[in-house]
Amino acid sequence: MVFYFTGTGNSLYIAKQLDDEPISIPQVIHQKDLEFTSDKIGIVAPIYGHEVPEMVKDFLNKACFHTEYFYMILTYGNRHGGAAELAKQLCDSCGIAVQYINVIRMVDNWLPGFDMEKQRRLDKNVDGQLTVILRDIKEEKCMISEVTEEDREAHRQFLSFASQGPADLWQHLIQIHDNCIGCGICEKVCPTASIHVTDRKAEYVPGKCQTCLACVHACPQKAIGLTIPEKNSQARYRNEHISLQEIIKANAVNEFN
Repeated sequence: MVFYFTGTGNSLYIAKQLDDEPISIPQVIHQKDLEFTSDKIGIVAPIYGHEVPEMVKDFLNKACFHTEYFYMILTYGNRHGGAAELAKQLCDSCGIAVQYINVIRMVDNWLPGFDMEKQRRLDKNVDGQLTVILRDIKEEKCMISEVTEEDREAHRQFLSFASQGPADLWQHLIQIHDNCIGCGICEKVCPTASIHVTDRKAEYVPGKCQTCLACVHACPQKAIGLTIPEKNSQARYRNEHISLQEIIKANAVNEFN
């Protein structure tokens, strides 16, 4: 049993290698019964600011997992900043006994920091990393990925930067431009129903945004951008193994959830 959160398909791709029918966290989190039983239970999620998205944190807090082997696989692009250690602390705070946490380096979709055209050309040996992870999980290896003091310092610097802005800093990154045609794709890929199409124009509503940037990357008109500079405003990303329809199926939610 594998649960996942995805914005541009990286974590969904990994989840599909671990389970034939992985379960979308945005789809399941609103269920009344969040009690799950399986021989192995895994969580696959990206890291934003070196931690899993707020929705994943919420899911781990709400759900009850009955398993002998609980694991987490965290996807990242540039520096993980001690994500495994931070995820272990999260599991501890949720009362979850976690046996294995590992990280896997993939394309980084953070537009202020990276040009997607250049990212696509990098070979990060995803298959090689994945082979090790699949073997570890099959053998039920117990391990938390190594974290260095340099990793911890990177996270401290990030927290220091974030503390200089308003508490809702990450809720004000999305902006919609005049070339929006109201196609509704952004609405369908948003895992928190933070975008609505009204009068043939998309409207962003801050408050629940996960900063996954699914809406930005999926917009066919490139009509959704950021309020801060991007490395390449014309370059967007979706994992090459994942279709737009798969991301829509994973993230489309009822606005009343």
